[in-house]
Amino acid sequence: MTKKLVLAALAATAVAAPAAAQTRIPAAVVAVVDTDRVYTECTACRSAVATLQSQAQQLQSRQQALAGPIQTEAQAIQTAFNALPAAQRTNPPAALKARAEKLEQQQNTANQELQRLQQNLQSTQANVRQQIDARLGPVINTVMTQKGANVAVSTDATLARSNSVDITNDVLAALNAQLPSVSVTPLPQQAQPQAARPAGR
Repeated sequence: MTKKLVLAALAATAVAAPAAAQTRIPAAVVAVVDTDRVYTECTACRSAVATLQSQAQQLQSRQQALAGPIQTEAQAIQTAFNALPAAQRTNPPAALKARAEKLEQQQNTANQELQRLQQNLQSTQANVRQQIDARLGPVINTVMTQKGANVAVSTDATLARSNSVDITNDVLAALNAQLPSVSVTPLPQQAQPQAARPAGR
């Protein structure tokens, strides 16, 4: 009899345990944020965009400044080459070869400089976005909670919505208060480990 009671108790526990372990997920209360508008209109964003546009214009101006003399010299070399007798074109004079080699070096140097400037601009853009994102996430969570929502989505992810669930204005106000400006500089460079030197050096 005792054995039957124990088995019955275990069976009842096995049946009841899953039901007790289940927890109901609360109904979703959704808020939406126009993140494109945030990145366009926030105070720090506007200031950073103006600086980034200025840097981009400087890059373009530098590119034009470097390209002008190179194109001029390339045309002059081509003209001099075309003026050579056909027999000399397979083996141009040393002076013309030297000019061509110097031009190639100038092109390589210019390309390297422009590449560095382009990378610097891209790194600056990434740094600005990183600083904004670091504050924007917590701001959205705070505003979402204050408004009684438990889910926040971007307006890009919605097909239809009511204006009453849009918290963009509140997010913008909070972000402007917490992040009035950002550093418009390249990302900090991580220290590179020094290569191990061979023994005896």
